[in-house]
Amino acid sequence: MFDYETLRVIWWLLMGIVLIGFAVMDGFDLGAVAFVRVLAHDDDERRALIETFEPFWEGNQVWLILGGGAVFAAWPYLYAASFSGFYFAILLLLLALIVRPVSLSFRNKADDARWHAVWDGFLTFTGVVPALLFGVAIGNLFLGVPLRYDDTMRITYEGGLIGLLRPFALLAGLVSLTMILMHGATYLALKADEVIAQRAQRALSVLAPLYVLLYIAAGAWLAFGVTGFRLDGHVVTDGPSNPLLKQASIGGSWLVNGPLGRWACAAAAIAIVAALATPLLARRGANLSAFVTSSTAIAGTVLSAGFALFPFLMPSSLDPRSSLTVWDASSSYHTLGLMLFATVVLLPIVLAYTGWVFRVMRGRVSLEHIRKSHGMY
Repeated sequence: MFDYETLRVIWWLLMGIVLIGFAVMDGFDLGAVAFVRVLAHDDDERRALIETFEPFWEGNQVWLILGGGAVFAAWPYLYAASFSGFYFAILLLLLALIVRPVSLSFRNKADDARWHAVWDGFLTFTGVVPALLFGVAIGNLFLGVPLRYDDTMRITYEGGLIGLLRPFALLAGLVSLTMILMHGATYLALKADEVIAQRAQRALSVLAPLYVLLYIAAGAWLAFGVTGFRLDGHVVTDGPSNPLLKQASIGGSWLVNGPLGRWACAAAAIAIVAALATPLLARRGANLSAFVTSSTAIAGTVLSAGFALFPFLMPSSLDPRSSLTVWDASSSYHTLGLMLFATVVLLPIVLAYTGWVFRVMRGRVSLEHIRKSHGMY
């Protein structure tokens, strides 16, 4: 079995894999649903667009549940601090996730244009808001979260929802939003009727470069305009999980002085190249390859953020010593080992089932199918 230090790093990597899985799998339906009033011009087209992701979105939520469960079990300090610090943002996120199935269920209960417009507006909300909030949360991690622990390990958070809306965090939110919209447009180019797919390809030619520009701007700001955090003195990597046992301070640059800053830059470069390749492949009709490159851009973006933050999980702007790191926020050695065994057994099953579902449901959702199913012929 692995030692305690290695298990902590493995679970840090697994958390990154889960975040990538969620961003890729749930990202395409978040991006697609945001286009319900943009790329579809009448009710039949909107029904067709919705049916491209409706069979999959509930299954994609497994990644969100898996991520929440992994953080709860593997990083209990991070779970407690994030739900305290981002409480109202999480409530808004949960509201969006709750409204989505309600909107999908109620939209077609009445054959009225105004009724459809109201629920389509809610659907757009459920796509845009989560994509924006995820980026804002990541941006706030780089800036530091206003939390501290006292000597009894009681946590105090001094902030609120408005305090999260800082300029760099908002830019990170826009990066996340354009990335998810790019991914959703790529999915629609692959899955929707040709009429909608062509509009998605045109949208993709704008969204991909916009994402790259915002991403580069955020990276430059992070490198030269955001002060990083660092660990001082000797770091115990296999000691007890207690954030107050270390020494930390604010200073330096996340990308220049961080231990994995070069890896972050490499991941960012991969994300940029993949994003720029996505609309080119889509225009050539290689829509499946475009979806792969869009997914690669998402993976590179998530990895770049994780590498830049390492070893910090949630830095504290009030008391750097209270910052949560890979080395002092994890569960016990035996808990991490047991969970690793369960993950090795169960994760391949989830991946295999997901692949089978997408294989069975392959092909485009055509307008002809939608019209026939609603008795227009």
